[in-house]
Amino acid sequence: MELPQMPELMGLSLLLGLLALVATAAVARGWLRAEEETSGRSAGQKANGCPPDKSLKSKKQKLQQRIRKEKPQQHNFTHRLLAAALKSHSGNITCMDFSSNGKYLATCADDRTVRIWSTKDFLQREHRSMRANVELDHAILVRFSPDCRAFIVWLANGDTLRVFKMTKRDDGGYTFTATPEDFPKKHKAPIVNIGIADTGKFIMTASSDTSILIWNLKGQVLSTINTNHMNNTYAAISPCSRFVASCGFTPDVKVWEVCFGKKGDFQEIVRAFELKGHSAAVHFFAFSNDSRRMASVSKDGTWKLWDTDVEYKKQQDPYLLRTGRFEEASTVPCRLALSPDAQVLALASGSSIHLYNTRRGEKEESFEQVHGECISDLSFDITGRLLASCGDRAVRLFHNTPGYRAVVEEMQALLKRASNENTRQRLQQQLTQAQEALKNLGALKK
Repeated sequence: MELPQMPELMGLSLLLGLLALVATAAVARGWLRAEEETSGRSAGQKANGCPPDKSLKSKKQKLQQRIRKEKPQQHNFTHRLLAAALKSHSGNITCMDFSSNGKYLATCADDRTVRIWSTKDFLQREHRSMRANVELDHAILVRFSPDCRAFIVWLANGDTLRVFKMTKRDDGGYTFTATPEDFPKKHKAPIVNIGIADTGKFIMTASSDTSILIWNLKGQVLSTINTNHMNNTYAAISPCSRFVASCGFTPDVKVWEVCFGKKGDFQEIVRAFELKGHSAAVHFFAFSNDSRRMASVSKDGTWKLWDTDVEYKKQQDPYLLRTGRFEEASTVPCRLALSPDAQVLALASGSSIHLYNTRRGEKEESFEQVHGECISDLSFDITGRLLASCGDRAVRLFHNTPGYRAVVEEMQALLKRASNENTRQRLQQQLTQAQEALKNLGALKK
């Protein structure tokens, strides 16, 4: 068999290699042409103001669209008795507090700010607020000092108290300055409430175990209370500053007196009295403005109004004045607010609010789905004319029509017994004002 000659093999190899190079170059030119056409089409669309092809959207654009869709919308709520909605926070509001002079409302939210609102703007179209930033943390509770020149907050991550001083500026606004050091960290369980005595003598903090701490204003612990509730659900200082009360897993509300000497020095804490009558755990309680009345709501599905103006040192117990039904309390935790004159009781469960006349025990108003989240705080202003609630990014203020009706009933009863003409004129004036307010709100009883 005769083998091919070497020159012929070399020629064949060169021919095959040349053909491969030509094919590769053709494919490359095709790719380049396709890319140029695509980029040219995209550039032409932009130049002509046309939207680019949907298939060319970047992952970043799609992600931005998804974020916009997932951003929570502000909860919308309307009601004939809604007086105002305060909407400056960008996060959910966790707590609020009216100043003792009635001029301001403080709110704190998880947006790392505390807002100070002017109450005189509540019924205006614009609602002004001043902002205090909470550095490197956010506040979950806020309370004004008695002189309204400072406020304290409980830090969510720091688990302690921080004090902010309020300095008035020449333009009428305020500058907010945090003190150099926070209070020492003492609680071992999540906090349930804080408070400042109206006398300015002490601060109270209560946690969800069984601990209540009494502090002086310099951050030193004066005393510790063990509530023996198994766990605390709420605690508060009475408006008269004499008492600290707590409730929890047990079916009672326990009250202690915080005793100071004539020179203002702390002495001791003594057991004062208890509210006994519920058959299950107490969710919440509240004092009237003069501390002579208390209200409580329990898992047993009832609320109770108490006369606490008693001589407890002589072993006198509080008197039960009224019991009402509130079935929602048997299934979910509830919040409670008592009007300053103790005539109206507000109960909140979930995102709804119910108002009761405490004299008759009847429910008079209901506000359903007030907030997009569960209600986190509930309070009457110091006049008792407005009820405030929070739970999402807004504070909602309601006209207290049951309060006006209670005034009408009380003035009519007093007028029948009044013999002095000056007294009758004063009572008649108050009666007329309450009736006019109800008429303007369209809430006169038919």
